[in-house]
Amino acid sequence: MAHVLITGSSDGLGLMAGRLLIAQGHSVTLHARNDKRAEQTRAAVPAAEHVLVADLGSLDGIRSLAAAANAAGRFDAVIHNAGLGYREPRRVETVDRLSQLFTVNVLAPYLLTALMTRPDRLVYLSSGMARGGDPDLSDPQWADRRWNGSQAYSDSKLFDVLLAFGVARRWPDVLSNSVEPGWVPTKMGGRGAPDDLDQGPVTQAWLAVSDDAAARVTGRHFYHQRERLVSAEAHEAAVQDALLDYCAELTGTTIHG
Repeated sequence: MAHVLITGSSDGLGLMAGRLLIAQGHSVTLHARNDKRAEQTRAAVPAAEHVLVADLGSLDGIRSLAAAANAAGRFDAVIHNAGLGYREPRRVETVDRLSQLFTVNVLAPYLLTALMTRPDRLVYLSSGMARGGDPDLSDPQWADRRWNGSQAYSDSKLFDVLLAFGVARRWPDVLSNSVEPGWVPTKMGGRGAPDDLDQGPVTQAWLAVSDDAAARVTGRHFYHQRERLVSAEAHEAAVQDALLDYCAELTGTTIHG
C-alpha cells in the first residue's frame, strides 16, 4: 500500500485520481483550498486518510501545505495536480506581487517539492498545451506584457515539464515525471472537451504507485500511460536549471541535488 498526496483534489481529475487509488487499496491524502471545499471533499471521499487545507495562491499558503503534509508523515508519492486553467480573463496578482496563475501552476509544485520530505515518486500535471509554451523567463509574471491567459497557461504547463525533468536530474533516487491527462470535460476543460474523462486520472495514478517497468522511469512525459515527445528544449539541462533557479530566487528555497 502506498501513501499518496494529491494536490488540488477537491474536484476534477485530482478527486478522480484519489478515488481510483483508494479503490486500489492505497492510502490517499487529498487537498482543498478552503474549509468549505474540504468539508465537501470529506463527504465525497470518506475513505481519504486526510484532507489538508491550504490556498496555493500565496507563498505562505504553499508553505503551510508543505508543513501540514510533513506533519501527516512521509508520502511515497506526490501528485502535483492543483492548477488554474487557460481561460483566466485577466492577470491576477497575489499578495506576493506575482502572477496567480504562475504561483499556483508552477511555484506551488516547485516549493512543495523543495519543502516536503522527499518521496519516492513525483508526478507533475502538465497539458497538451505545453507544446505551445515558451520557456523564456524574461517576463514569466506577465508584468510587462498584455495578458494572454491561453499563452500564460501554456507556458506554465511547459514549466511543469521542465520542473519534472529538472528534479529528475537533481534527484536520481526519485522517479519524477510529467503527465498530460488529455483535454477532458472537467470544470477546467469544459463540456465540449473531446478526450476520454475516464482515462484522465489513470496515468498519474499509475505513475504514482505502479510496479510496472514502464512506470518505474524518470524524466519522462506521458499521455495515457505511454511516453510522449516534448520539445527538445525541455530536455536541455540549462533550460531546466534556469527555471529552477528562477523559482529558487522567488521563493528563497532551493531544490538541491
